[in-house]
Amino acid sequence: MSVITRMFQDLWKYIISVGWRDVLDIAIVSVLAYHLLRLVHRSNAMRVLKGIGAVVAVWFAAEFFNLYTLNFLLTNFIQVGLIALVVVFQPELRKALEQVGAGSIKKFVSREMISTWENAIIQTVEACKMLSWAREGALIVFERNIHLNDFIKTGTIINADLTAELLRNIFYPKAPMHDGAVIVQNARVSGAGCMLPLSGNQNLSRDLGMRHRAGIGISEQSDSVVVIVSEETGSISVAADGMLKRHLTSETLEKLLRNEFIPQEEKERPLADLIKSFLRGNRNE
Repeated sequence: MSVITRMFQDLWKYIISVGWRDVLDIAIVSVLAYHLLRLVHRSNAMRVLKGIGAVVAVWFAAEFFNLYTLNFLLTNFIQVGLIALVVVFQPELRKALEQVGAGSIKKFVSREMISTWENAIIQTVEACKMLSWAREGALIVFERNIHLNDFIKTGTIINADLTAELLRNIFYPKAPMHDGAVIVQNARVSGAGCMLPLSGNQNLSRDLGMRHRAGIGISEQSDSVVVIVSEETGSISVAADGMLKRHLTSETLEKLLRNEFIPQEEKERPLADLIKSFLRGNRNE
């Protein structure tokens, strides 16, 4: 009992010695570690991290068992490897820094802009519905916080209102820009025929073509939302954060785009809608 009592006394002394700076330090490190793991999760970078973990484990074992030669080699390898990590994780680091630069504060969206986005989403869904029925492929990238100007320069600058007719004309199989991507900025078509980076994820299904891999690739390197229509099957998919949602209905596509680009705030709903929603909830109970 004396040993247990002494242990709790030592623990209590340690707890009361912790200051607010220590708590802040641990919290910041924890948040950074969480976002780093989230960034490399389900990507090729995760394999690299597992390899690094194995090397570090062997290094600790060599240190513990006094294996001098192995310890010397691994110590120098790790020092050089820190520089190599910057090259290996270049896409992930760039995305992280761009997200930090973009900031996490939500932008103010005016009612006029909301109306513009609503019309753009309706036009996009209508175009995808027709393209899906006609088995004509499409790749539409919706920019969010991270700018895609470098990718727009690889295609043709359009700068036009987003309409279903414009999208159908761009992705018509015999049109000159149908193989590239359309990039949408602020609910307007900024460029067409744009070239996108392919995903390096080797775990993707083999039945995914170049259009899907390009859509996933740009979603890995930015925070954009990508709508893809398969030329072979006519199925509609959405890529975001390196993940792909396949075989979507037009209703699901519209809901996804609205959730991403139109702020949903209860305080902006009319009073009559709030009352109806409240009564409907009580009726269901």
